[in-house]
Amino acid sequence: MKVAPIDVLLNKEAIPDKQFFFISGNEPTLIEKTKSLIIDKCQQKEMALVTKIDSLKEFVDEVGLFENKKIYLFNSCKGFDEKAFNNIRKSNNIFIFIQENSSSIKKTKNFFYKEKDCCLLDCYELERDSRIKILNKFISDNKLIVSKDAYWLMVEKLESKYMFFETSLRKILGLGGIEVSVDNIRRLLTIDDTGKEKIFFNLLKNNKEIIEVYRSKIINNSDANDLYYKSKFFCQLIIEANNINEYQKKIPAYLFKEKNFLIEFYKKYNSKKKKMLVRLLSSTEKVLRKERGLSLVYCLRFLLSIKKITVS
Repeated sequence: MKVAPIDVLLNKEAIPDKQFFFISGNEPTLIEKTKSLIIDKCQQKEMALVTKIDSLKEFVDEVGLFENKKIYLFNSCKGFDEKAFNNIRKSNNIFIFIQENSSSIKKTKNFFYKEKDCCLLDCYELERDSRIKILNKFISDNKLIVSKDAYWLMVEKLESKYMFFETSLRKILGLGGIEVSVDNIRRLLTIDDTGKEKIFFNLLKNNKEIIEVYRSKIINNSDANDLYYKSKFFCQLIIEANNINEYQKKIPAYLFKEKNFLIEFYKKYNSKKKKMLVRLLSSTEKVLRKERGLSLVYCLRFLLSIKKITVS
């Protein structure tokens, strides 16, 4: 089976009662957090001790004197095959394999996905929807008072790497009983307004200028994914507003410098163009999820398509 790490972050009970776990992906800090949560849950239930092993070939089953089970933590799936795996199936212990994505582990990941006593967890940078879910839980659990503008500022500006995201949340918690406002969020997180979303505010320029700005600011697939979700937010504001007055009220206060641009941008939209924008968002999101390694290319196409719809 496969479990989304975001579900584990939101509720440790989402971790299934399996004997074998494989944690993979390309986000080391989320891999580390997921591993810690799995170990914590297993230890609470079994009082098990953790033993670290480099590879499956080095495994020797040991019977503890006091603990019910052991948790064997493998730093890679080197030497993994079905014969070796069937041998450790005879054990009563818990096994956690960890290895970042590579072409050499596709078969192993597929095996963990299909087997009933196994669980696969793929860890990637936090997408916007995941950040919203974690932030909502954090605010609720800590009974924080957060202004609407501060909330959306955090959604857009908090890091997509889990470790940095969690560190920022701890800083916010350190405010104590103070209301979480735009001003204290800016000071606390030292937010820079010259972010990637500035590219969106260049969409009425000619394509050559848009491409030049994009290439100067968007360096890798992570940058591209981040820009996509920021641009998606601006598109959703347009789609959800029924008229110009409603739209103006939806514009977050921290975007006051871009307010005139956003209003002029919205004025170019009618119901037909909004439907085209909805279809574009849907098709782009499907492609980005399927082709993670090509985000840099598809995000630029996405932006140029928004411009084409807007000026048509």
